Amino acid sequence: MVVARPRRAPAPLSVTQLTALVRGALNSEIGSVLVAGEISNLKAASSGHIYFTLKDDRSQLRCAMFRSAAQTLVFRPADGQEVIVRGRVDLYPDRGDLQLYVDALEPQGRGALQLAYEQLKARLSAEGLFDDRRKRALPYFPARVGVVTALNGAALHDILVILRSRCPALHVVVRPVRVQGVGSAAEICQAIADLNAYPDLEVLIVGRGGGSLEDLWSFNEESVARAIVASRLPIVSAVGHEVDFTIADFVADRRAPTPTAAAEMVVPRVADLRALV
Repeated sequence: MVVARPRRAPAPLSVTQLTALVRGALNSEIGSVLVAGEISNLKAASSGHIYFTLKDDRSQLRCAMFRSAAQTLVFRPADGQEVIVRGRVDLYPDRGDLQLYVDALEPQGRGALQLAYEQLKARLSAEGLFDDRRKRALPYFPARVGVVTALNGAALHDILVILRSRCPALHVVVRPVRVQGVGSAAEICQAIADLNAYPDLEVLIVGRGGGSLEDLWSFNEESVARAIVASRLPIVSAVGHEVDFTIADFVADRRAPTPTAAAEMVVPRVADLRALV
């Protein structure tokens, strides 16, 4: 007769061990995911991290977006926005909460750049920065003009050709900058400040040739808009083609539909003045 030995009960897992098992399963089985939902309970911490809840009509999930990822956002997330997030699901062991760690965030139905443009436009308009009463008249016949644009771009060539043809004796100071890409907005702001400090300049042309929304984005940056507003010299914004509108156009003292038109706007034709005399 064989007597069965009693089986030992399995050793219990610690809470830490179980959470480690769950985290390992989540990382190996799910990995990075795209999730659509609505933002609620959004909180921006002083550390730069963003915390929010992503929900639909039946479920919700806590989300965290760390500073390094949040700094790449061009628009401002807000409660009620429908978004698509990319991230990884993990278990936050301190509380045992399931959490989505967000690497990227996009608004649903329209691009992030378009939403950022609309948000900034609304904020600056509410501040009165687009008000015509704030804007200054251009000098009638300036002797010295400053230009902020790319050194080798077609925009500078067009501006100089028109300025020289209309007023050959005009003194033009060009402050070259990058007009797109990382760091270009900071260069444009510095160039505006530099020309404001340059002696005897009377008016500035700030702009570039045409391009996509992404190409023109430096002129939709808040820092550039505020640099234009802070300028002691009147500024003509000359960005893109006639159909292109940027934030710089709305805050500048005058908006020119093209760089060529900006040059025509800034100085009169000397031949016309002679004929008038």
